[in-house]
Amino acid sequence: MAVVAHRELCSGERAVVLLFVFRVALSVPSSLFLHASALCLLSLAALFLEISVENSNSSLQRFKTRPGASSGILLGATTLPSVMLSRLIQVSRVLSVHQNGAEELAYLDMQYWTVSASCLGVLLFFLYLLATSRKRWCSPFSQCSRELSCTYVCILLYMVNCYFCFTLKTDGGWFGSKMLYLISYGAVTAILIQHILRKFPSCASIGEALLVSAGMVLYFGDMLAHTLAKLSMLFVPLKSSFISHGTHTEIATVIQGELLGLLLVPIFLKLTLQIWGYIRNTSTRPKIEMTALFYTSTIMVSVFLMPAWMNFVDDFGMHPLLWVLNFVFASPLERLVLCSYWICVICISVLRFYSISKQSKTERILLRKYYHLVAVLMFVPALIFQSSFLDLAFGTALMVFLLLEIIRVWQIWPLGKIVHQFMNAFTDHRDSEILIVSHFSLLLGCALPKWMSSGFNDRPLAPFAGILSLGIGDTMASMVGYKYGVLRWSKAGKKTVEGTAAGITSVWVACYILLPLLASSGYILSQHWGSLLIAVTLSGLLEAYTAQLDNAFIPLVFYSLLCL
Repeated sequence: MAVVAHRELCSGERAVVLLFVFRVALSVPSSLFLHASALCLLSLAALFLEISVENSNSSLQRFKTRPGASSGILLGATTLPSVMLSRLIQVSRVLSVHQNGAEELAYLDMQYWTVSASCLGVLLFFLYLLATSRKRWCSPFSQCSRELSCTYVCILLYMVNCYFCFTLKTDGGWFGSKMLYLISYGAVTAILIQHILRKFPSCASIGEALLVSAGMVLYFGDMLAHTLAKLSMLFVPLKSSFISHGTHTEIATVIQGELLGLLLVPIFLKLTLQIWGYIRNTSTRPKIEMTALFYTSTIMVSVFLMPAWMNFVDDFGMHPLLWVLNFVFASPLERLVLCSYWICVICISVLRFYSISKQSKTERILLRKYYHLVAVLMFVPALIFQSSFLDLAFGTALMVFLLLEIIRVWQIWPLGKIVHQFMNAFTDHRDSEILIVSHFSLLLGCALPKWMSSGFNDRPLAPFAGILSLGIGDTMASMVGYKYGVLRWSKAGKKTVEGTAAGITSVWVACYILLPLLASSGYILSQHWGSLLIAVTLSGLLEAYTAQLDNAFIPLVFYSLLCL
């Protein structure tokens, strides 16, 4: 496993992550004290485990992670739980005004424990791997042995904390069912992260793979919860359920179903080709058959299979794709003008930047930052004036990206080679030969804060977290740091103090300009400037110190801090 060895107890990245966690924990009301203590214990366990992994001789060599990156276990294990706890704090604060938010509060409470259990399951898995190989590289009284012991203690205290929390809050006989539910999530996440690290070598660090696996299990587990809730209503009526499934908008259901369908297409294609090769007694992939099978299976899944699930969960009253068209044309002038504006911006920027990438000596990192500025131009007007339409647009763009990446990886005719050639013009060291993830991380970094802000939201800047941190802060930090940076944060890294200062200042100025604009659009302002300064500074420092994929982590950290 390719990692950067950090012998010190607390590097810059670890210090910023711990400050972030403690900032979230100190903001909880008394009713969420056990949630905050669980987050702190999980963070300490991840910290000691990360130190053990990076200082061990074995370094879990069975996994080949992204070259040049640290393990990132601490950041990966704490980001999603911190985000869910911040959202829980926000909803509990709004609940005093809106009493009908109790259902969403219960839903977010269960989601917090779900994602926390998922991260704990992964930590237990890596702890098991280290413990089984400890005799080969670690004496019983060495520092690495003490670090593993501290990890054991933190995990044990976390479990005790979790037991007391569920004992105090669980009604009836659902305690055992809830615990089994959380254990299953942890086990599934541990299995999924193994699959990601083995099937996609050199594509992600452990922390990045942990963020992806825990996020996927949480997202599609929510889909399963909605399905089970619908089945229980139809066939096995229950007065209550230990699975809180919250409320879904039609847009969220469409995005969720179509994304799962696209992820199922490669699995179905691979199994079919294996059967085809077994029948024909050959290991070669027939190009024509594979192309026809891919497009046929994509249409079947996207147009028939997943829409059937959508209609089962939410009664659209028509085909969900027709519902989407009706939604788009419900306000034809505003939304069609916005779509035309997006198409113009995309066409001009893609043609211009691709031409520059072939002819100019401009650094590739600066070329990539131009797309960050394009994200600002595209998403800010839509987020202010067409918020719900932007949710659908984000989901549609993610589906298109996923479909094109599948076509590129599988070399599906006729777009496979064209997409591969175009995407290679903007790759860097964080993209591997198998997967190109930068465009996914940029899109999701802008979309996730917006999606998570649906429902109760008393912090108007929270939906803008990804756009501000990536489109403005990260872009200014890179450009200023590249052209004028002199003082580096570390000898091994490239991030400069000047770049970080420019990134923090630019986000702060953008917030100062954006808040009056939001007020004029009807938003109720409740963002405290002191809390905003802490959020901007911590996210800027994380961008300066982290060796992880900043497009994935920084928007979530910034969003979490903005919710407080």
